[in-house]
Amino acid sequence: MFYFELLIAGLVQGAMYAMMALGLTLIYGLLRILHIAHAAVFTLGGYVGVLAANSGLPLAVAAALAVLVAAAAGPLVYGTVYRPLLDKPPYVALIASIGLLIAMEDGFRLLFGPYGLSFAENPWFVTGPDLGGIFLSWVQIALGLAALAAVAGLGLFAVGSRTGVAWRATVDDPEMARSFGVSPERVRLLAFALASALAGLAGFLVGLLNNLIEPGMGNITSYKGLAIVVLGGLGNVPGTLWASLLLGVAESFGSVYLDRILDRDAIAFFILVAVLMWRPQGLARGR
Repeated sequence: MFYFELLIAGLVQGAMYAMMALGLTLIYGLLRILHIAHAAVFTLGGYVGVLAANSGLPLAVAAALAVLVAAAAGPLVYGTVYRPLLDKPPYVALIASIGLLIAMEDGFRLLFGPYGLSFAENPWFVTGPDLGGIFLSWVQIALGLAALAAVAGLGLFAVGSRTGVAWRATVDDPEMARSFGVSPERVRLLAFALASALAGLAGFLVGLLNNLIEPGMGNITSYKGLAIVVLGGLGNVPGTLWASLLLGVAESFGSVYLDRILDRDAIAFFILVAVLMWRPQGLARGR
């Protein structure tokens, strides 16, 4: 039973990583940019959610606001930071992304204080259903279900809609897609909106789970998201999903059995180094 609890907790953690890493994968697939500032959008979703909830709005409405504000922030980041740099070497956009992350974190610190905000009423992270001796809080269940719905919705969108087909065509061959009337600019804006919406929802749920929203809360999660993107094979969506779940489970078991050797957050980077030495192309790509 103990091992099953660790497995479930790891899968829930992996689901959160998946919501972050999927956005990073989508953006890298389109622009070949490592979107470090994704962490700030994650934090933005958390702050919007906690402010909305503490003002008296229902949690569902707070979550919706977090998603909408984060989704609006994504295209804004693309238009103001990345679009002017598309003709520059990739490291220029990477440096700009790191600068934006630092600026947004400092902005959160100035606006909301350095010590973070908590939910005024939050029984959801300490209560949950009876699952035969296995404890899962309502927030953990919501996080897992939200990740499942997001992944399923994204898959249906990519396969079953004209916009999704245009999106995949732009990733595979931008020039060919443009010749068939697809607007790469619209596809990029949509990708940033969807990726940021996922990050905002993840930030809200993680803040609810920890009962704390703080300026730098997205840093470690974002770095792990970048590790997952590399592990899954850069730009590979299925590989990203598998790598997210693998990392979540590895952290869950590792925090129990390797706690005297490795910190929980160090496990991700240990796995990353090991995989890069063994399969530098990532787990999901052919040799």
